[in-house]
Amino acid sequence: MGVSDKTYLIAPEPEDERLSEAVSGIDQSGKAVETRVVAERPLTLFLNGQEIVTMMTIGDHPDLLAAGYLRNQGMLADDDVITGIEHDAELDVVVVRTERQTDFEEKLKKKVRTSGCAQGTMFGDVMASFEAVELSKTATIRTTWLYELTKRINLTPSLYLTAGAIHGCVLCEGDRPLVYMEDVGRHNAVDKIAGWMWLNRVPAADKIFYTTGRLTSEMVIKTVMMEVPILVSRSGFTAWGVELARQAGLTLIGRARGKRFVALSGAERIVFDADLAAVDEEAPAHRRKGALPDQDVA
Repeated sequence: MGVSDKTYLIAPEPEDERLSEAVSGIDQSGKAVETRVVAERPLTLFLNGQEIVTMMTIGDHPDLLAAGYLRNQGMLADDDVITGIEHDAELDVVVVRTERQTDFEEKLKKKVRTSGCAQGTMFGDVMASFEAVELSKTATIRTTWLYELTKRINLTPSLYLTAGAIHGCVLCEGDRPLVYMEDVGRHNAVDKIAGWMWLNRVPAADKIFYTTGRLTSEMVIKTVMMEVPILVSRSGFTAWGVELARQAGLTLIGRARGKRFVALSGAERIVFDADLAAVDEEAPAHRRKGALPDQDVA
């Protein structure tokens, strides 16, 4: 999988009619308008015979979302074997079945509501696993890669550009974006990528993770749990997110727009090989929500 190949392995499908719908209304002048809005539906996840959580999601890639959620919550181990993932679209249920017998009754009692949209949830003992992760010390991100990635991702047709009210996350290698997922909550978009990586046994040590959302504690924890050493966002930071990134040795780059960015952790992985005079500022036509210097995507 070389960085010279510019084709996404998975990309957004903004024309998929299941993911958004047309709604009529009026604008600021009272004129009738029709606009597309993002679909949002519940998905209840079962692990073997136990109900784990109900998530609000746009509904694409339920198998990846389910596997990634369980993986990021520490409910799937490295040596677990999935014998099946069954999705019932009518009942809005996805069931993950494993060879190993599972019982997370006690774990489910220790929930922490996160800052993620659509009521993200993490379980209290995840931090024990977080503190044990060792990220690659040899991984790098060249500034030429960073500028190429942010430009290409920003120009990729997406559900955000069609209907808004959605977050995007992208797994990258070098200057190539590989897998681009969107959802109403950024934690769901992360989990879909985590599920894809785990099910396909994709190595994480040389990868870069990009998000349109804020660099919160939740985003840092999930990226570290995926063992990806570099996290980039076009948006800003939270103090706890920075603190956890420094604790884990995660490279944390935010406010990445045009030729500008700020790194608050893991700067030793950054290779400054770009000629800033040759890098364009972000064009106004391509700016998204939160693109102005004093705004951050919620």
